[in-house]
Amino acid sequence: MSPAHAPRPGPTRIDEWLAAAAALLAPVHTAARLETEVLLAHVLQRPRSHLRAFPERALSPGEANGFLGLVERRRRGEPIAYLTGAREFWSLPLRVTPDTLIPRPETERLVELALEHLPGDDAAWVADLGTGAGPLALAMARERPAAHVVATDTSAAALEVARGNAARLGLGNVEFRRGDWCRALGPDERYAVMVSNPPYVPAGDPHLGRGDVRFEPRGALAAGPDGLDAIRRIAFAARHALAPGGWLLLEHGYDQAPAVRRLLMRCGYRAITTHEDLAAHPRVTQAQRAGSP
Repeated sequence: MSPAHAPRPGPTRIDEWLAAAAALLAPVHTAARLETEVLLAHVLQRPRSHLRAFPERALSPGEANGFLGLVERRRRGEPIAYLTGAREFWSLPLRVTPDTLIPRPETERLVELALEHLPGDDAAWVADLGTGAGPLALAMARERPAAHVVATDTSAAALEVARGNAARLGLGNVEFRRGDWCRALGPDERYAVMVSNPPYVPAGDPHLGRGDVRFEPRGALAAGPDGLDAIRRIAFAARHALAPGGWLLLEHGYDQAPAVRRLLMRCGYRAITTHEDLAAHPRVTQAQRAGSP
């Protein structure tokens, strides 16, 4: 065989592996280069800056096989957060698994609004309904160390992930309880603030079969024909768990704000307001229980 027709050697160096992997992902993922860097950094247990600082470093056979396996799974659509087992939320490094919803940046708006109702030195009781991996509960616990945060979920597996995240972050002012929304709360407990990022996608929405959400727990995404089943239950039950003058804050779909406001009005809440996320989509509606705090 002449040198011109000799087979090209496969990749060996970090930069060569990244280029080859990005070419595999590019037809199906727009951020192919970034994603390959995240995956390789995870395999090497190094920051992404290491890849740029040492592009000539050769991968061992084990590292190369591990990297290729993750790239192939990503090519089939598995979310990066599940492949690496990690997601940052509110600058907190969180462990996530297929038992939990992947925290999304727009949900940080819910934290911002909740904190406005929680003075920094107030030992208020706060509830996070449907906590998943714990992003809302842990963000509020970090920002308001005097508060007592109760986080509920029906999934034992999700609560295990959330408890682990709280332990790794050293947050001792969070209590995790298993139960359906407000049913995990004590009958005599009264909360100053209750938050929830419940499932709100209509069960027949075609987006449930596309992209990353195909791999997320369906019960954390879909809620009945109009997507409002969980919000209805929370809005009704929270009236009895909130302290007089307490606040309920709900994340919802970009086109659901009018329906959520009507629902809260029928449940007797006041001061009902919808807030936009960073993308200017109506994302969070808050309402206050009647009565003086």
